Amino acid sequence: MTQAFDIVILGGGMGGYIAAIRAAQLGKTVAVVERDKLGGTCLHRGCIPSKALLRSAEVYATMQESERFGIEAASVQLNFPKVQSRKTGIVEQMHKGVQYLMKKHNIQVVYGNGRIIGPSIFSPRSGSISVEQADGEIITLVPDKLIIATGSRPRTLPGLTIDGNHILNSDDALQMEQLPESMIIIGGGVIGMEWASMLNDFGVKVTVVEYAPRLLPTEDADVSKEMERLLKKRGVQIFTDAAVLAETVKIESGQASLEVERKGERRALQADKVLVCVGRQANIEGIGLENTDVKLAGGVIRVNENFQTAEAHIYAIGDCIGGLQLAHVAGHEGIQAVEHASGQKPHHQKAHQVPRCIYTRPEAASIGWTEAQAVEQGHEIKVGKFPYSVLGKALVQGEQDGFVKVIADKTTNDILGVHMIGAHVTDYISEAALAQLLNATAWEVGQTIHPHPTLSEALGEAMLAVDGRAINM
Repeated sequence: MTQAFDIVILGGGMGGYIAAIRAAQLGKTVAVVERDKLGGTCLHRGCIPSKALLRSAEVYATMQESERFGIEAASVQLNFPKVQSRKTGIVEQMHKGVQYLMKKHNIQVVYGNGRIIGPSIFSPRSGSISVEQADGEIITLVPDKLIIATGSRPRTLPGLTIDGNHILNSDDALQMEQLPESMIIIGGGVIGMEWASMLNDFGVKVTVVEYAPRLLPTEDADVSKEMERLLKKRGVQIFTDAAVLAETVKIESGQASLEVERKGERRALQADKVLVCVGRQANIEGIGLENTDVKLAGGVIRVNENFQTAEAHIYAIGDCIGGLQLAHVAGHEGIQAVEHASGQKPHHQKAHQVPRCIYTRPEAASIGWTEAQAVEQGHEIKVGKFPYSVLGKALVQGEQDGFVKVIADKTTNDILGVHMIGAHVTDYISEAALAQLLNATAWEVGQTIHPHPTLSEALGEAMLAVDGRAINM
């Protein structure tokens, strides 16, 4: 069977289904090809399930400290199967929501393995999609424009085999039926930090091994240092500037062991399980790219500023093109690609103006340049910092660790970067994102009335602090 569409999207993750909805809004006929479930990694193996587990861990940790709030709980028991059941219920509810949106917008979803075919009897150019469905039937979709949104999968270390039992990736960890007593986490980036915080809150003995000189190496150095301090304070063992020797990984008597090398010295580590969090790699194999003129670079698809590949009618978005591998980035790119493919002029967001969130306890969030990057860009800078320790709402909530840091240009007062670590910072980093979008200065944000008592007051105070005008410190 052959069907023609204005736009076909290969991949039904967050980038893909948002692109599909925007295309439908613009009056296009749209099909989405999905080999598994709509929602992709974010909904089923990433953002949503991990945040559901993090919330349960946060509640459990808070209940352990309930006496601080004048509440005496006789017994607090963790039922991890119920924690997992709650997570699954949330994912299923949101999955149904995405399915509803596809029906609402008359978007045809074709399930199966989609593969791009070259010029054929269906089309004189490459870009048609051959979909093999579960029953073996082949459907050919012929689009005017194709958007590749195939996402990514967890990466592993060379020589280290993921067995799904003792050596896990983040997909495996989300499906654990019982918590281990101990876990070694390889990788101190965003995913590694979220798992370290969560497992520690659940009572698991956690060790983190990071190859770079500090945790969260792409974030501002002050945030990295504070994250390390707070995790160590909670009992997490951390080794930075340390390399895992993959050949030393062994499974014996139900335990995993490995060696790390740091400053020329080796150290043996042992735990029930090892969780590998060393980034993600693009899903570009087996989708028929060899039948096109689409170019690759560094294991990802090359695109221009409008997300067009080397073949102008074929677009690519999200994790498969590299850059910031974030769900909200993929969604925004999907909208931009569709609008360009539809003859409109999309709004282009600069990469350094994308908010980045880390859902640890406490959370971290940032946008723009780090202090070091701002200097490298040639800016003369001024820095404002405001601590949570003197913030009324933070004291009320018993969450006074952290700070908000603002980096501004010394001459223009332009906001170059905002870096936060503290309770619920992911909920108000959007204010900084809006400020950058509107080219607001630190002075203008500082003049904005922030309601009291709120955590967002810290951002207003930090904006004032760049000129030494913070009120409450």
